[in-house]
Amino acid sequence: MTHQNPAVSDPDPESATAQGGPPESSPAGTPAAHTEPGRTASRWWSERRVPAAILAFVILAACGFMLFDVVRVRTGHTAAAWRKTLADELATRPIDDPWVITGAAVAAALGLWLIILALTPGCWHLLPMAAPDNADTPQAVLDRDGAARLLRDTALRVPGVSHADIRVRRRRINARAQITFRDLETVRTEVTEALTAQLDTLGLAQVPRLTVRARRRP
Repeated sequence: MTHQNPAVSDPDPESATAQGGPPESSPAGTPAAHTEPGRTASRWWSERRVPAAILAFVILAACGFMLFDVVRVRTGHTAAAWRKTLADELATRPIDDPWVITGAAVAAALGLWLIILALTPGCWHLLPMAAPDNADTPQAVLDRDGAARLLRDTALRVPGVSHADIRVRRRRINARAQITFRDLETVRTEVTEALTAQLDTLGLAQVPRLTVRARRRP
């Protein structure tokens, strides 16, 4: 079933805007109409392979250097120059020293970055689809770039549209169409209806708000 959005007039004859979103029975932030009641589709969590690999490598290198120097000292050798210098600097430099403040700021920024990575799901380029009725069926996701290409092809099939630029975000879809012939308002309305119908077929758990802008191609 296609849900049409009301057109919004624009005083500029060369530009028009229409906004649309999920139907009234499925407002933003709630499951789609075809989702089983009581079940919502959650976002996928990123595996964070690159940050985890970088952190593991840094920790491994630091522990390796430290262990190597401790073993050398235990076997009768003198401590490495870098460890002596580091111990002297930590013992003599005051807390308000610029280097100490810089090091503390870098450590705090890295710690905050790791906390954000641990508490946020990531996978910003994926749009969760409606949760399946069968609990044994895994939830599917849709790539935002793929959705943008599909919507772009849909807009280009409307007569009068020569170029379309679609930007898909988590909560908003911005569509810009260039019109070569036909009435600007009529083409904009048809583009809005076509994109809304295409969004209904994607089965997204939370339909982003649609904004369509049309401009006469110079």
